[in-house]
Order: sequence, then structure tokens, then C-alpha cells
Amino acid sequence: MRIGTLAWVSGWVSITVLLATIAWAVGPGAIGGTDEPVTMVRIAGGTFPMGAEGDIFDERPAHMVTVRTFEMDTVPVTNARFAGFLNTRGGVESPQGLVYDLSDRPAKIWRVGERFTTEPGFEQHPVVAVPWQGARSFCEWRGGRLPTEAEWERAARGAEGRAYPWGNEPPDSSRARYGVRLFDYVAVGSYPAGATPEGLLDMAGNVWQWTDSLYRPYPYVPDDGRENPKAVGERVTRGGGQTATPDMLRATYRNVGLAQTPPGGRPPVTFRCVRDAD
Repeated sequence: MRIGTLAWVSGWVSITVLLATIAWAVGPGAIGGTDEPVTMVRIAGGTFPMGAEGDIFDERPAHMVTVRTFEMDTVPVTNARFAGFLNTRGGVESPQGLVYDLSDRPAKIWRVGERFTTEPGFEQHPVVAVPWQGARSFCEWRGGRLPTEAEWERAARGAEGRAYPWGNEPPDSSRARYGVRLFDYVAVGSYPAGATPEGLLDMAGNVWQWTDSLYRPYPYVPDDGRENPKAVGERVTRGGGQTATPDMLRATYRNVGLAQTPPGGRPPVTFRCVRDAD
């Protein structure tokens, strides 16, 4: 065994012991979770332009799509909230597979005894290492669901079809986190200048986001099977991540292929929930 490996193991054991001590000190229920209310933004239903007539083939053709009024989380789900979910359900296994991958490189939630806790300093970072079925399970547990690809794009670009969540001005370092190293992402809500006019944060950059939709060609047709939760295939991610180019931050950009990416180089993916408006 290499000296570096021994040092890593020693460090891991020390951190685990520390977390176990914290867990004992604070008692049940105080680790992993938050009592802060979830804030959501109302997105008015209606018809909007989806896709774009640019050089990227899978954004074509631009077409009109109608969605119903819904509400969306202001920011992506955090590690603290997801750890609370894991503590409620008591584990990471489900009939559909893992809801959280503790072994994934960017995972910031650890299991300490029978409890789940967030790595100190990452409580308000977007939760990652969550497979699509885990994101879906969390939203169902909260009484919501994942957004469809059409809903996500409607929320990001508005009824007027703006290019970016904040408008038509090109990205800069005040509006989004992009063009940095893999795994170098930050806490939710760190870029208020990149908010949508409706008040949604982090719709571009920082971490990719799951949608409920299978990756299929446009035009978007909601009843063609792409919204079937039992269908096998790649689910679309949106929003760009910390390594994204400016072009990937556009509200029309579609991403797919994460399952084929080797785990060590797989970009982090998070999610946010929606619910039908009353």
C-alpha cells in the first residue's frame, strides 16, 4: 500500500470518528436535515417557444409548447435537505435502485452509524450523487415531482423565450458559475444576479439538473412516451454545470449521456422539484 493511500485512510477514519462524535453529542434528529421552509416560485402556464433554430441539431426545430401552471423550487435541493430525507427513509436502497450513491466521488453525504450527515461546510451545496430515481423519489416524498423538460425550459426562459434565465445578455462571472474545474461548485443561491425575473436561482451553471423526461428528438410531445417513468433510457439534464461553456448556459441547451461517462469524470447532477399549482 502506498504512503499516500495510508494517509487517505487515516484521514477518512479520523473524519468518520469526528462525525460519529458529533452525532452522539447532538442526538437523534439533529444531524442531516433542516427545518427551513421550502420556497417555490409560481410559473404561469401558457404557450411558449421551445427549442432553437441554431447549429445544435437536437434543439431543432423551434416549436410552440403549452404547459399548465406549476410551482418550482427557488433553488436546487441541498445536501442538508436530502440527508433529512435519507434519515426519514432509513437507507439508500429502493426497488428501483439506489436513491443516493454514497460511493460516488463528489458525494457529500456520509453514513455515520444509522444516521446520514452532510460533510461540514457543504450543508447548503446542491446535493449531487443522486441518480434520477433518487431525485424522483425525493420529490414524491415531498409531495411533488421532477419537472418535465418543457417545464424546466419554460421556467428558465419565460413566456417570451429569453436566451438565458436572466435575459438575453451573455453570461459573465456575476451571473453564473461556469468554466471552472470539475467538482468546483458552490452553495445554492450564490449568484443572485443570475436570477430569472420570476425569482428562480441557479438555473444556469454550477451543477446540471435532472428533468423527468427521456431524451428524444423534438418536437416535444408529452404523450409520446418520453414522460413514462418506467421507460428505459437516458433522462435529460439541463442548466449547465461548473465546467460548462457559455453556450451550455442557454435555456434551450439539452444534455444527455451521463450514464456512459466514467464515474471519475462524471459531472455532478442535482435537481429541484415542482408541483402542480392549485
